[in-house]
Amino acid sequence: MTATPHHLAAPTKQPRSRAAWAAALMFFCVAAILYSTTAEAKKSTKKEAPIQTYAEHATAMRFADDVAQRRNLDAAWVRATLAQARKLPSVQKAMLPAPKATAKNWGAYRARFIEPIRLKAGQAFWEKHKRWLDKAEVDTGVPASLIVGVIGVETLYGQHMGNFRVIDALATLAFDFPATHPRATVRTEYFLGELEQYLSLTHRANIDPNSLRGSYAGAMGMPQFMPTSWAKYAVDFDGDGKVDLFGTPADAIGSVAHYFKAFGWKPGMPTHYPVSFDATRLDMDTLLAPDILPSFHVPSFEAKGAVLTDTGRAHIGPLALIELHNGDPAQGGLPPSYVAGTENFYTMTRYNWSSYYALAVIELGEAIAARMKP
Repeated sequence: MTATPHHLAAPTKQPRSRAAWAAALMFFCVAAILYSTTAEAKKSTKKEAPIQTYAEHATAMRFADDVAQRRNLDAAWVRATLAQARKLPSVQKAMLPAPKATAKNWGAYRARFIEPIRLKAGQAFWEKHKRWLDKAEVDTGVPASLIVGVIGVETLYGQHMGNFRVIDALATLAFDFPATHPRATVRTEYFLGELEQYLSLTHRANIDPNSLRGSYAGAMGMPQFMPTSWAKYAVDFDGDGKVDLFGTPADAIGSVAHYFKAFGWKPGMPTHYPVSFDATRLDMDTLLAPDILPSFHVPSFEAKGAVLTDTGRAHIGPLALIELHNGDPAQGGLPPSYVAGTENFYTMTRYNWSSYYALAVIELGEAIAARMKP
């Protein structure tokens, strides 16, 4: 039982007469009505930002006509679709770099994904859809653990697929990408292409373009495919005659596997190996120069001071030294972590161009695999 607030505490003096209580009650009722009326008046006078659409946006309408002609789409449909798209300031804000850059921290990043809720959900997802995961692994050579890892990191197995209307997000970023962004021109061209693909995709699939929701960047479904990736790599894995990355886990599983295969996944090759260093011959600058692109075969890799395990020394193909920072050492951060990445590690970064992302996917998948029943 909660305590009575002090301003409503019971009186300590003698009780008032019935008439006095009635008068007091009337006073409070009138005061409440006046307060409510004043509050509503304030609400009504507060100006809300008007919703801006692209109906009167000349560039958007010219784009609509151009897309309709090049893609052989109904021009009236394309115009009407873009006319309903809304400019979203929140999407513009989300695209801007953080005002103050923070040091990357692999340990903190990893902890966001390799955690009890995601592990439990991943195990349930694997057990429920094992048939499709097994089929994807057989068809493409992409391990089930990596497919489970991707869908887990991207959307927690479909639980968080985004709440932005895709048409709004893409139109905002195509026609109103923040001009202060250092790569505004390049990003604008990218999102114009994604918007064009989205219009073509939904038109040909007879999908209402206003119905799909995704991330603030326009990524969709359980694997968070952008429209171009959907058009190129999404597959009807369950053979029901349509591609559904939102509500059909089989299609999401097959599409992730197909994506990696298309980007050169090599069946049976590990993604990375442990690595340490021989300080007497370490040439860290040269080892890190290619970034995540595999560029050193084992002899040259070790000649520059990298030390591999026996399994790593037996690797055939180029390697890259992958560096993952663990915060700012000047502020109590730990030394960086390192692995020797293979061509398959590089393939994983084609999904998201981040070594932190790739390793999180790998380790989440491995952790879930360890929980699976034999």
